[in-house]
Order: sequence, then C-alpha cells, then structure tokens
Amino acid sequence: MTTLKNTPDFEALIRQFHHAEGSALAPLSPEDRPLHGQTLYLASCELEMRFGSFRAHIFQDIIDKHYLIALAHGDITSAEPLHIRMHSSCVTSETLRGCDCDCVEQLESALVLIAKKRRGILFYLMQEGRGVGYAAKARDRMIVQASGDRLTTFDAYASMGLKKDHRHYDNISQICHLLGIRAPFNVLTNNPDKVAALRAQGIPIAATEPLEVEPSPFNLAYLTSKATCGGHNLKRPTVSKVRRAAPPEPVAAFRPHALANARRFIYAASYFLPIKQVDDCALLTGEQYQKITDAHRALILEHTPLRDNRHLVKISPAALAAHRKANPGDTVTDLLAAPYWFRTHVYYDIVTCQEHVVLTHGQPRAGDIPVVRLHSEALFNRFPLRTAANRDKMKQSVKHIITYGCGALLLIYNDGRGAGFGAYATDLMMTQTGQARTTDESYRKLGISYDSRDYDAAMLLLRQHIPNEKIQMVMNNPDSLVKKNEYIAALKAHAIDVDRWIFLDEHPVYE
Repeated sequence: MTTLKNTPDFEALIRQFHHAEGSALAPLSPEDRPLHGQTLYLASCELEMRFGSFRAHIFQDIIDKHYLIALAHGDITSAEPLHIRMHSSCVTSETLRGCDCDCVEQLESALVLIAKKRRGILFYLMQEGRGVGYAAKARDRMIVQASGDRLTTFDAYASMGLKKDHRHYDNISQICHLLGIRAPFNVLTNNPDKVAALRAQGIPIAATEPLEVEPSPFNLAYLTSKATCGGHNLKRPTVSKVRRAAPPEPVAAFRPHALANARRFIYAASYFLPIKQVDDCALLTGEQYQKITDAHRALILEHTPLRDNRHLVKISPAALAAHRKANPGDTVTDLLAAPYWFRTHVYYDIVTCQEHVVLTHGQPRAGDIPVVRLHSEALFNRFPLRTAANRDKMKQSVKHIITYGCGALLLIYNDGRGAGFGAYATDLMMTQTGQARTTDESYRKLGISYDSRDYDAAMLLLRQHIPNEKIQMVMNNPDSLVKKNEYIAALKAHAIDVDRWIFLDEHPVYE
C-alpha cells in the first residue's frame, strides 16, 4: 500500500521547509536561519585567537534556550578525521579567572592542539556545572568547602538529589548536519561518557586523546574526585605531591532562601573562589611579608605597601618556578604564588530565571568606601582571543578591589549590553559582512535598544553587600557614562552615592 510518506509530492514538500545539509555555511539569504531538530543557527563571525583565526558558528537550542558555539578552524567538511572537543562552559574559570578547576586549561589546550592540526572544532556548550547550572554548582562548592573537603563534588551532588552528570549532547549531530560535517572524530577528552554519547548519535569515532593538566593546590581535590568517583581518565591527581589549599575562613552551608527586601532573589550559595593573580602580583599581609628572607628578594621585582599593613609584590614567574624546583618545601613560595580569595555569592532570580553572581573581597569597616564594579559578560572573551578587552577590564577591576582592600564585583550575564549573546553575535556578523556599518546600525536593524541591562536588579543585590551608601565605582571611561541614563537612575533610586569614579584608563593611588 502506498502511503503519503513515500510519494514524490511528500518528499518535495519536505525539501521545501527543511534546511539541507551544510546550510549554516551558506544560508540562502542574510535573513535565512537554518534549523535542524531543536538546533537553530543564529550567526557566524571571525575570531582572532592568539594562535590563529577561528570561525565561530553560533546556535541556540529552541527547547531549553541555551546557546552553542562551534569554534571551527580550517576545512571542517573534508572526510579526514577531525579533532574535536565538546567543552562545557565554566564561568568561574573562564570569566572570573578562578583556579579551583581545570576547565580553562582544557579549553585553551584543546584550541592550541586544533590550531596545530590546522583543522578541527571546539563545541562550546552552555552546560554549567555538568548541566545543573551555576546555582546548583555553587551549592556543590559551598557544601564541599563546608565539609573541609571530606565530601567530594559527587557527594555534594548526591546530597542535593542530583545525578553525577545532567549534560546532554544531542545538539552535536544536529550541528554537524547544519555545518555539513561527515568526518569521523578524534575526540579530545578525559571523559569516556562523552565518547559514548557521540557514538549513540551515530557519529563515528576514529580516536580519543586525553587533555590532562598538572594539579594545583586549589583544584587537586576536585580533580581527584573526577578521577576516583567520576570515571575520568586522569592519572596525575592520584600521584600529585602538591598540598591542598584550604579557604581562608571556614564556610557554613545554608538552605536557599529569598532576600527579605527583594524576594525575587533566592540566595542559593556562598563560598570562596581563588582568583588568579593579576600582573603576577601577590597580595600579602604584614605578617606574611615579614616571612620573606634574603633568599626570596631576587624573586620580587616590585613592592608596594598598601593600607592596613598589606603588601603588593610583583614577582618573577620564571625565578619563582626555578626557586620552587630547587626548594620544594619552601612555604614562602606558596605565599608568593597564592591567588586572591573572593567570597562568591550566587542568587537565583525568579523573574528572569537567571543566576546572579557577586564577588566580595575584604571586610568593610566604618569609614571604608568599597570599590565596586558592575561587570558585563562577554562570552567570546572566555576564549584566548588576541585582543580580549573585557577580560582585561575584569583583571583591572579585581586589582583595584584588592589594592584598596574591600569591594564587590557583580557579574551581569547578558552579552550585547543586556540584549543577549544571540544579539551580540548577530551584531558581529552584520558588521563583519557589511550588513551594518556600526553596532548602533545593527542594533536598529535587530530592533533593540542601546542598553537592555537590568541595573535595578544589580543595585538591589549590591545593597546586600555594601555597609553604607558610599562606594567607589569602577567604570570603563568617562564617555561610558554618557549613554547610561538607566545606570545613573538606578544608583539614585537605590540611594547609592558614588564618592569617586575610578576609570580603567587611570592608575589611582590609594591612601
């Protein structure tokens, strides 16, 4: 019996509304947005990495709404095996510069290897915390730290009623269809579950290659749990001789609760995040600085005394590495290599269904005027770009805060001045291809306003972490205030007095 499904008319109808294989590489028009399964193509643009040019193809899952980026290098459509990595996002290491995991090292080493092979793809998937989101991931970190590392990250997940891994990789085969990829994969991973997931989609696997980094005092516990409990093929954590580093203060776990004066926000977690040094500058207390002997003076290039008997010392990384190798038991080298500790506060917003992150440093006293930065996310700056202006602003802001001694950094997640990463990527595509001359013109064509960021929400959360109304506000430059009427209005509405504007092109001296 002939069915409609088998008739030529039906096949012609299917061809009319389905996008063909490889259609994301050659859309029919500037307005065409190829779709396959739940994966929608949004934009493509060029990214200059430190080690070569990549082309970013941006997609969005129309069911759960998360973005996916295929960072492609070289010819990705030939039949030869293709080096690929499926990489899950990590805001703490890739944006906030945290060093309690190995995510950013795996990201960069995979891109370096792909560049050396001259062809390959890194699939960047917005699946924070093995797919549970940052609020749950932050609760995991809080529980582990509260236990004094007696519980592993997998114990913490189980205590919250979560599986070890909530990620899925269904979009990969759909992206391959839209990009016209048929080659077998050489998969860069330590996780056998990822390889099994690709095979389940019918993607041929030619080989797997590990991506393992040397453990540090700040990620050793996490990497050990991945090796012993998570099934990852990691050898170094179990034989490493580095000493685990504990947070600077005890951490107490708590139940999620709404803020009394802003009940849209659920306070989900608080824990300590070790953030990498900026400009190779170590932050020391007066007591720690006194431990430096003549043997360590050659390691120090500059020394700046700070308020409250603190010291900022610029070190020589090469000299420090050599000294540490020659003197493996020297605890002073640990001080000189130590990161900056920030308390991380994570909130879940029931209005936008997004997480908000506030980093705080130091304990403000009466008379202190905390240094504050509202830092907007720039997703592409998570990658090792040749020019990463937003990442540099983050580093400078951290240095301003630790130099003064107390302050807060609030991360505003949405790219594109609050319009979202899809709008930001489309803007880049339009300006790179001549569809728009400027970002302002592309925003008009997109139908969005200059600034869509929720400054009111930011100020509500900021008030939770400053002791009085006065702050020192870090901004990019004086011109950045001109178009931000909503920003100034939100400061006034929440009675926050900016005692001093710190512009990132200046170098203030704190008294």
